[in-house]
Amino acid sequence: MLFLRKIKYRIEYAVFLLIELIFRAMPLEVASGFSGRGWRLIAPLTSRHARAIAHLRLAFPDKSEAECDRIARDMWETLGRTFGEFFHLAEIYASDRIDASALLAGGGAFDGSAPAVVCAAHQGNWEIASMGPVRLGARPTGIYQRMSNPLVDRRVLKLRLPYYPGGLLEKSPIAGAQALRQVRRGGSLALLADLRDAFGVQAPFFGRPAPSTPFPARVARLLDVPLIAFFIVRQPGVRFRVAFEIIDMPRTKNIDDDVRVATERLQAALERSIRERPEQWMWAHRRWG
Repeated sequence: MLFLRKIKYRIEYAVFLLIELIFRAMPLEVASGFSGRGWRLIAPLTSRHARAIAHLRLAFPDKSEAECDRIARDMWETLGRTFGEFFHLAEIYASDRIDASALLAGGGAFDGSAPAVVCAAHQGNWEIASMGPVRLGARPTGIYQRMSNPLVDRRVLKLRLPYYPGGLLEKSPIAGAQALRQVRRGGSLALLADLRDAFGVQAPFFGRPAPSTPFPARVARLLDVPLIAFFIVRQPGVRFRVAFEIIDMPRTKNIDDDVRVATERLQAALERSIRERPEQWMWAHRRWG
């Protein structure tokens, strides 16, 4: 069985490298558009499309079935574009395609002069979420979910690592302690905070309780650093605008209550941004359970 698994991993890795080769051979905008159109064509045929529409109906009860279907199809194109652009991250980083001018008003939160906990959503193109702060001198540390195929995992990690100068920590029982040490040393933490956390805070999200990770708020509260919501807004022509909102952190004698309130405020900030451009968020995810 171990031998067969190794063969399977090698075949999957070869397919991944072939896909990478094909997308790297395309100009960035061609790769983005080709992948976006492909996902828009194929993804609606899967069960995940029905799940996305069901979530959209619950989140936007005033929208018609046709509107929800349109948003879901636009979402698949966004996700497809994000996939195609993944193989061109270095080009995006080196270009003027990221408008990070808003970060200059962050009072040092993004230039590495002070630690912070920065949280984004699977929105726009989340792969570039750390690029703006890195350009300004920050050295964020990230936490990632290891892929089942170790060969593909190492390749994907190598492509992402340049935009996390503080390192990428594999999600594990000790990752939290490692991340805390990084922030204590003056570093920043960059996380995606819109995934379901079965043991998290039941924070309101589009009118329903959504199990949400309290980890970002807990780190910010314990170490007295800013908690910041980060928004990546996709614009025409494979261009992106970065915006942010500093989350008001309560500081009472009850740390658990403070963490819960801050987590709710963080999720509310992410929701406000998603409401403005629902087609840019990942609706097929089991966010509510």
